[in-house]
Amino acid sequence: MAKPVVIVVGADKGGVGKTTVARTLLDYFSANSVLTRAFDTESPRGTLKRFHPEITEIVDMTTTSDQMKIFDTLNSSGPSVTVIDVRAGLLSPALASLRDIGFLDAAKSGQITFAVFHILGPSIASLDEIAETANFMQGAKYFLVKNFINNTSFFEWDQATYNSYFHRIKDATELTIPKLNEMAYEQVEVASVPFLQFVANKGVRDEAANYSFVLRGYVRHWLANVWSEFDRIKLTDLVGSGKLAAARGGEK
Repeated sequence: MAKPVVIVVGADKGGVGKTTVARTLLDYFSANSVLTRAFDTESPRGTLKRFHPEITEIVDMTTTSDQMKIFDTLNSSGPSVTVIDVRAGLLSPALASLRDIGFLDAAKSGQITFAVFHILGPSIASLDEIAETANFMQGAKYFLVKNFINNTSFFEWDQATYNSYFHRIKDATELTIPKLNEMAYEQVEVASVPFLQFVANKGVRDEAANYSFVLRGYVRHWLANVWSEFDRIKLTDLVGSGKLAAARGGEK
């Protein structure tokens, strides 16, 4: 049985586009034929589940019963990759819970592959999050994500200050999610389908749709850039998926 892989996507600050990043991860794994399940912690109504309803379950990660739904099933015969979209303000408490239940120790000993995609905002407060999150990163792959999807500007960061925070964490990896054309992003939101499905011109029930050729092109180009970042950090190696799928759906 493949070693379980758990990927947490989160931030202690809201409005940084963490669910967008989680959606790109699910599309990337789908395109690379990696069986994946997801948990949306925006209980009781989750955004991630709206876009990926078939593989996503809404949970309240602050409750023991829902923690059991996620972590007691890691060694089941289902998908070996679990993506957890952690709601705003819950990243540090969620990591503390993972420490308390022994999950972080299991990751440190190699029983589980654990990765954290920490979505950063432009303010120094977001850098302070790094210092707090660093305490939980032993045994984990730690990715610091600059997400420009919301037209975020990172000019507030003095480079020397940023480096002083960034280099506190051994082996942390930085990656960038580029900005997507605003109208294209809005149309995907209205369609309520995965980015990959929008590019393929398919509706909610996989039926033929009539999305704009231009907007589909913007999403296709943007998604390819996001995926090149995932390729650069060797995300498929992290999940042990072997070779990339011969043809990525939607790249037509």
